[in-house]
Order: sequence, then C-alpha cells, then structure tokens
Amino acid sequence: MSLRLYNTLTRRKELFEPLDPGNVKMYCCGVTVYDYSHVGHARNYIAWDVVRRYLQWRGYHVTYVQNFTDIDDKIIKRSHEANLPWNAITEKFIAAYLEDMERLNILRADQYPKATEVVPQIVAFIQELIDQGYAYPAEGDVYYAVERFPSYGKLSGRKLDQMEAGASGRVDDEAAKKRHPMDFALWKAAKPGEPEWDSPWGKGRPGWHIECSVMVREALGTTIDIHTGGQDLIFPHHENEIAQSEAAQHQPLANYWLHNGFVNIDGEKMSKSLKNFTTIRTFLDSGIEPMVLRLFVLQAQYRKPIDFTDDAIASAKSSWNTLREGLAFGYKFGSSLGWGDGADLAFGDPANMRIDLEQESVKQFIAAMDDDINTPGALPPLFELAKELQKEGNRLVHDGKTLADVETVRQQWQTLVVLSAVLGLQVSSADLVEDAASDGAANGLSDADVEALIQQRIDARKAKNWAEGDRIRDELKSHGIVLIDKPGGVTEWHRG
Repeated sequence: MSLRLYNTLTRRKELFEPLDPGNVKMYCCGVTVYDYSHVGHARNYIAWDVVRRYLQWRGYHVTYVQNFTDIDDKIIKRSHEANLPWNAITEKFIAAYLEDMERLNILRADQYPKATEVVPQIVAFIQELIDQGYAYPAEGDVYYAVERFPSYGKLSGRKLDQMEAGASGRVDDEAAKKRHPMDFALWKAAKPGEPEWDSPWGKGRPGWHIECSVMVREALGTTIDIHTGGQDLIFPHHENEIAQSEAAQHQPLANYWLHNGFVNIDGEKMSKSLKNFTTIRTFLDSGIEPMVLRLFVLQAQYRKPIDFTDDAIASAKSSWNTLREGLAFGYKFGSSLGWGDGADLAFGDPANMRIDLEQESVKQFIAAMDDDINTPGALPPLFELAKELQKEGNRLVHDGKTLADVETVRQQWQTLVVLSAVLGLQVSSADLVEDAASDGAANGLSDADVEALIQQRIDARKAKNWAEGDRIRDELKSHGIVLIDKPGGVTEWHRG
C-alpha cells in the first residue's frame, strides 16, 4: 500500500507504515459534552471516519478509540445554569452526539472512554510525572513543568521563549503558583460546588490535557499509529499530550499526527465561542439529507478550510442527487436486468461485492485516496459511474435494454456502491422506500394497479384483442409506466 499522510509533526507527507503490520491503532480527540455538536464537529468526525474506512477497505484491522471529555469548566457552568447534576448534562449530550453521528453514517468507535472513568489512572500518571521531575504540586494543584521537556513545542513549531514573552503579562492566583508562565495544570484543586475526586494533593479534578494521555495509554498502549483532531487542538492540547506522555513513557506518543481544517462562516472559523455555529441536528432537521452534509465535507480535502454557504450546500445537494440515483440503480432496475438476487437481504451490501481493482475508475479512486485522503480527487470517478448508470437507466426505460451488456452494468453499479461506501456515502432502505412511494404517487397508480392492468392486457392479447391490449399499454404509458415484453409471454415494467 502506498498511502501517504501529511504528518503535522514532521510537516510533510509520509508513507504510512503501522507499528504492527496489518493493524492500526487510531485515537481521535472527542467532544466536550456540554452542548449539541455543530457542523464543525461533523467535518472533524466525517474526516476521521473516512480515514478509518479507507484503511479497513485496504485490508487493515483498525482499532479506533474516541474519548468523551465529561468533566470540564464548561460542563460545570452548564450544570449550574440548568440546575442539573453535571453527569446528567454529560449523559444527555453523549446520547445526542451518538444520534447525530449515526445520522451522518459515521461508524461507532471501538471504545468511547470517558475522562471520569479513568481518574485513578490519571492520578497515578501525574504521580509518575512528579516522581520523574516533570511536574510539581502547588497548593492543591499540580502543574507540568514545560522547561523540563526540551522538545516542548515540536508539534506546533512554537518556541518556548516566544511563548513565555507572550504570557509574561498575566498576573493571577494561578500564575503566581507556576514556575514558568507556560506550565499547565494536570490537577485542579476543587472549588466549592464542583465535582471532586480524592488525590494525594487533595480533592480536585483532572486537567483537560492529561485525560487524553491517560485514555490513549489505557485503550491503545504507549505508542499509537495515528492521532487525530482539529487544527485548533495542535496547541495547546496535542502539544501538551506529547509533553506528558513522552516524558512519562520515554516513547513517542503517536507516529502520525493528522489535523483537519476549519469550517468557515463569512471567513471566520465556525465555533461555539464565536456563536456562529449551526448544530448538526438543526441543520438536518431543516430537511437536508444527511448525505448532503457528508458530501459537502468530502468536497474539500480534510486539511483545507471549507466554506459553509447556501450555494455550497445547494451544490452538494445536486451532486448527491446524481450519486443517489446511481446508487439506487440496482434496486430500481435489477429485476429487469435479470439479477435474480434482488430479494436477498445481502443485495446492495458492499461487504458482499467483489470489484475489479484494475479498472480505471478504481485506480483513479485509490490514487487520490493514497495521496493524503484526497476526497475531492476521489469523487470524479464516482460521478462518472453514476452518470453512466443514469444513461443506462434511461435506455432501459425508453428502449427496454441497456447499451452495455448486463454483467458490465452490474459491475459498474457494484463499483459505485463499494467506492461510495468507502466514503460513507450510502442510500438507506428508507430512502429507497420513499423513492418508490414518491414514484407511485407521482404516477397515480400503485404497483398493484399496474400489475392488474398488465394482466388485463395479457388476457386481451391471448384473446387476440389487439386494440384493447394497445389501449392498456397507452394508458399505462400515460402514467409513466413502460412495458417490456419478453419471450414466453412475460411482461416486465418500470416507472419512467
């Protein structure tokens, strides 16, 4: 496999080689669960879902872990505002997050650890850092001593002396406890009314950065293959994760660091702090299909910024309609083409499809995806397949046959289904039922009505009443029903 990924740590694309051949350990920084997820989060988790799907499709076993930060200043503030226990807030928004991700066809993580589930391990990890001289207690808090880690700043490219100059003006109780302005909290002493846990330094709660260092080690071990997150996490969160984990364990935390670009609104990053965000569920509940949002995200390479505009969504909607029609081809026309497995439960399941990896569309797709998951470059062969299937569908409706042979058409459809699934683009059974119902309503005749008229026509033709047979054909045609007479007295039909 020649997959190359842009590694934020080295600032270049590198050939992907996992620690354990055939297996990939992947960790994604998850949401802080105090509110509904917004479209910026959708961009983040769709991107890593696609990386995971592509690795799996290329034959890797991927262990994918994504945490929930379920203790944080924002959670505590929301708890006080709502007059609810902090864990009632977190459970509500964890459930909402999982619902949103399911609608976007994002695969469930193998594990969803929560920070509050690993507090004893966090305490032990902090003690390791203290024992090795990388951290120090201060009046119930514990701070990481950044000066003790010589390579601090290697992920973000920042220099400690420059960061110190930028922080030199801060004067508060916390700053007075620190040995260096950029030292950060590993443990925070409890304040009245806040959740608290026992520790050797007094009651308190973990800092944000230490949580992920511990959850990575607990779930995946000391060194992993891929660590992901948004660009806004490069500093300080991921920088601090590296400082903590590599100081304590004396091994790299991750070999590849991947970061996705922002979603912009009017040139500004979409975020809750700027109050310019749209939640995923508000957007989808407005009537936009989930696959439209997914396709909108995939139309930009994951590292690049993407502009969330009405025009961009309209374009994604039009593009999805093209793909959707191509993906539905087998369900709509399979029986007419003699595909006898249309009633099987596995019909349309990409896991049961075998495609030719040497065909040009597949080679184009792989070349684009191997180039740092370049989804904009991977989409054109999908659209070409979908448009070709649209043409064949029109030929079937109007001429009763396809231009290409039946097996070639099936291979085109299966290739589209498989490659689309790698990107998480799939038609649901609900979509297909809705399409069929819509077709039926638009044509004014139910399937049963059509079958009954076709039987009347067959009876008329057997009685050599050709005029009546032609009248029924014309009636059905006026409702958009196209008949295909086959040898042996069999008549098949489509809605045009």
